[in-house]
Amino acid sequence: MMNRSQIIAIAQKDIRAITSNVQVWLGLVLLPLVFGVLLPGILILVIKMVNITDGDLVDMVQKVITQLPAGDKKEQITALPTLNHQIIYIFVNYMLGPFFLLIPVLNSLMIALNSLVGEKERRTLESLLFAPIEVKDLFLGKLAATFIPTFVVTLVSFLLCGIIINGLTYSMFDGLIFPNLNWGLLLLWVAPMFTGLVIQISIFISARSKGFQEAQQIGGIVVLPVVGLAISQVTGVLLLSPQLLLGVGLLLLLVNLLLLRRLTKMNQRHTLFERQVH
Repeated sequence: MMNRSQIIAIAQKDIRAITSNVQVWLGLVLLPLVFGVLLPGILILVIKMVNITDGDLVDMVQKVITQLPAGDKKEQITALPTLNHQIIYIFVNYMLGPFFLLIPVLNSLMIALNSLVGEKERRTLESLLFAPIEVKDLFLGKLAATFIPTFVVTLVSFLLCGIIINGLTYSMFDGLIFPNLNWGLLLLWVAPMFTGLVIQISIFISARSKGFQEAQQIGGIVVLPVVGLAISQVTGVLLLSPQLLLGVGLLLLLVNLLLLRRLTKMNQRHTLFERQVH
């Protein structure tokens, strides 16, 4: 049985620690600035100003259009007046999503890896383990403390990204090209599920590691699926669709539930004591 008051107390304590740490806040702000503002803004400006004739780029765009399912969307992209219009539309609605997903993934990774390792390095984990707190409640509190600030930053980044994209492209398309259904599913369904998975893996690694550097090296592996997804989008090998996003989110939800159950069983109090920094 969960003890909600203890979970909330642990989450509030950790969120206060995050908000008072300048290094953590800088990381939380810089990453969205790069992937949510600078990356889309600079690329759209460059594509708008350059007369594109590069053969490889043209081939890549044609490959992506070919991979799109037949229907109104494919006809809409094909009917756009110039190659620049097509590249910007495909970049915004198909290629940018996986890069944007790096914001919640990397932010949650950074906060979660520091959660238990930070407690160990500050010598505060012992007092938590001596307190009458179930290990499951301890993990749930730390999960909430990572998920809440990560998701808030992701939502703010999404709003800024939308303002930048629509502000730069409105005159070209005579309307808004951002967001679409894929973006809605990516933001409200896939990103929370993926973030939850990353947090759980990170907390597990954090609990088993003796230092932040060791935890960071192992935790970097969880970024690889996002990088693979971004490459598949750019090359046109696998394009995101609403059906695919719904399926991926459902799969991640099931993995999250199974992992949470395993996580609380594997990391018992005596194991965390044994993994303390000496």
